[in-house]
Amino acid sequence: MKLGVIGCGLIGLKRAEAGQKLGLDLVAAADLDLGRAEALCARFGGRPMGDYREVLASAADLVVVAVTHDCLASVALEAAKAGKHILLEKPGARRADELRPVLEEAAARKLAVKVGYNHRFHPAFLKARELVDQGALGPLMYVRGRYGHGGRPGYEKEWRMRREISGGGELLDQGSHLIDLSLWFLGHFSEARAQLPGYFWKAGVEDNAFVLLSTPGGQCAMLHASWTEWKNMFSFEIAGTWGKIAIDGLGGSYGTEQLAFYRMLPGMGPPETTIWQYPFPDLSWERELAELAGAVAECRSPMGGLDEALEVLGLIDSIYAGTEKLGGQG
Repeated sequence: MKLGVIGCGLIGLKRAEAGQKLGLDLVAAADLDLGRAEALCARFGGRPMGDYREVLASAADLVVVAVTHDCLASVALEAAKAGKHILLEKPGARRADELRPVLEEAAARKLAVKVGYNHRFHPAFLKARELVDQGALGPLMYVRGRYGHGGRPGYEKEWRMRREISGGGELLDQGSHLIDLSLWFLGHFSEARAQLPGYFWKAGVEDNAFVLLSTPGGQCAMLHASWTEWKNMFSFEIAGTWGKIAIDGLGGSYGTEQLAFYRMLPGMGPPETTIWQYPFPDLSWERELAELAGAVAECRSPMGGLDEALEVLGLIDSIYAGTEKLGGQG
């Protein structure tokens, strides 16, 4: 399988590296900054290009689209019309209605398209999915997630802070990961409420998102995504009637990835505790690309496909449409 990359920033580099580890042949890479495309191709092979349409005209079977949010859906739609399978970086678009034509075109052409929610492929989450599927937690009651970093000097001037490019703030950025994970474990949500303040980064989009999602059966997801975490942090808890899973860290600056399983005993009291730690390099990028490549080879839909990404965006759309905005932000 031949790979093309559109957008040669940090994420494009991670995807190209994952492709190399999987044995995919990088044939072309494009970026508006031709120097970035040349640097990527110097490391991983392929022909550097300044126009993404040249990648779509190349021999690539599968294309990574890693551009700014305002261009994600339009580039992916052109890629689908060119007959390419696609790994589209999250959140896939600024709004659900931008992404829907991509789904329709891909379905008509029987193409595999996956949105890049790589957190599902971290080892702690794969283990959590295994435990939940085994029934180790019993019926699930709720999830609770927190995710954040503190930005960097000048962050308020970057493209993520410009609503016309990004589509929104921290809710759409790291919050979309938390919503995707919540959907993966609890299923469809029928109600979404949130507060979206702008506490610190005065740039016209929210820097914190406090979200409450509810399923038709009353299960809840309580989520907080923040650009004002001065120490990077990640925490995700899954509570069932017989026990709880707590996942902390994602490696690197977020701390060692760890899963703790607390199993309630018949007499209650202190639970039986089992802890798994994953002090390894982050393989989620490689695993996610392998899932998409496998879906292409097996003519099936990938796990975490466009329909699920549309549901995430639909929830975010409803939150932006109905949220009380604090401090003039969000």
